[in-house]
Amino acid sequence: MAHPTQLGFQDAASPVMEELLHFHDHALMIVFLISTLVLYIIVAMVSTKLTNKYILDSQEIEIVWTILPAVILVLIALPSLRILYLMDEINDPHLTIKAVGHQWYWSYEYTDYENLGFDSYMVATQDLTPGQFRLLEADHRMVIPMESPIRVLVSAEDVLHSWTVPSLGVKMDAVPGRLNQTAFIASRLGVFYGQCSEICGANHSFMPIVVEAVPLEFFENWSLLILQDA
Repeated sequence: MAHPTQLGFQDAASPVMEELLHFHDHALMIVFLISTLVLYIIVAMVSTKLTNKYILDSQEIEIVWTILPAVILVLIALPSLRILYLMDEINDPHLTIKAVGHQWYWSYEYTDYENLGFDSYMVATQDLTPGQFRLLEADHRMVIPMESPIRVLVSAEDVLHSWTVPSLGVKMDAVPGRLNQTAFIASRLGVFYGQCSEICGANHSFMPIVVEAVPLEFFENWSLLILQDA
């Protein structure tokens, strides 16, 4: 999860998020190179009194500064479109979970099971135990098996919400009366935190998302316990 004074992204916990981090670094290097070139040209023009008569009216330079930006845009667009299609790809999910946003909590339904669902509320500050994070801990976590394709169906009951977990590279709007879907694979064990990312009312800041990735056998045992309690 994020920590104070952090400048970069959170550590990737899914293949899509790793691709997004690589694309971010790729685009950032292009921005640095362009910024350095522009800064050099500005400093050179301000600090010198010399004039090169060959660049005052040069078709070659005009061709270069027309074609070069187009090439740079292509170098940015191609990997961006590739990741965009990867994020929309949903192939044979092993588990489908329906996440419904309410004011101001989330409810989860494991649609592959009967009667496996629960509401997830934020843990109040006075109820936190040592090691839990304020405003980020939920009383019921969304437990998923590690290294399995997970499909999440996202909707809302009242107003707009947004189901967002940065470490997994997932952000999907929850719209009343509409069912959106997204997919991800948790590539490692861990607990991943997120929050509603769409302003949804007075308690918008108090509806966290907690996803816990566990081995498959632990997930099966957890689901059996939940079904028995139900």
